[in-house]
Amino acid sequence: MVKLCFFGANCGQCVGGESSSSSGRGRSHEGNTKYGFSLVKGKADHRMEDYHVAKFVQIEGHELGLFAIYDGHLGDEVPSYLQKHLFANILKEDEFWVDPRRAITKAYEKTDQAILSNNSNLGRGGSTAVTAILINSLRLWVANVGDSRAVLSRGGQAIQMTIEHEPNTERASIEDRGGFVSNMPGDVARVNGQLAVSRAFGDKSLKSHLRSDPDILDIYVDVNCDVLILASDGLWKVMSNQEAVDIARSVKDPQKAAKQLTAEALKRDSKDDISCVVVRFR
Repeated sequence: MVKLCFFGANCGQCVGGESSSSSGRGRSHEGNTKYGFSLVKGKADHRMEDYHVAKFVQIEGHELGLFAIYDGHLGDEVPSYLQKHLFANILKEDEFWVDPRRAITKAYEKTDQAILSNNSNLGRGGSTAVTAILINSLRLWVANVGDSRAVLSRGGQAIQMTIEHEPNTERASIEDRGGFVSNMPGDVARVNGQLAVSRAFGDKSLKSHLRSDPDILDIYVDVNCDVLILASDGLWKVMSNQEAVDIARSVKDPQKAAKQLTAEALKRDSKDDISCVVVRFR
């Protein structure tokens, strides 16, 4: 059994919560890498559907930074489940230390199968996901399903680490699976006229037309890497990658940077739930 030792968080909601807004911060054991997060409920008349993870753990002599944004739709059951189980499932994979890419892919797919098999308990909804695993503050693995996004600042330049899984860009895959993509005037493209992403966890009624395998990117964190931002589309709908990086870099405290990002998205009239995690490497 894997033993985890948690440290570095100063907020009781560091792994989620259902208040209209929450924020917090933490740091690595050595203190060189710091993180902050901020989540704000959107203007829609439903419960908060964004969940997050932001923490450092000690495991088998290594320090792992675990960061994620889960953006739910049609309820908060699936993102809440991901918050509790996805990282644990990744770290349970025997291959994690020798082949992280394969371990992450297998854990994403196994987690989705668990969600679908418990559909009566989890409801009819689904969730996007963007996850980042920082190993010993040296190697970064980023994976995503859906349209939540990770952006890295390298020397002040924004580098998108994730791929948007949108119906129009993955139309062939959807149609090969017997689905269709609608493009109604004044609306975004949707799978079967319903879902605005082509990959997601859950969504049992559409799953035969959807994928849940992640895109994965890994990098070595060198001296030029200063900030990583993970956020739901409530932020990215109203802000460019470079704008977000410029804001995050201008504020040394990553919690204050995350709060400034969510505040700016609100100022720009984002209607969706807005959540972000800011990781400052140095």
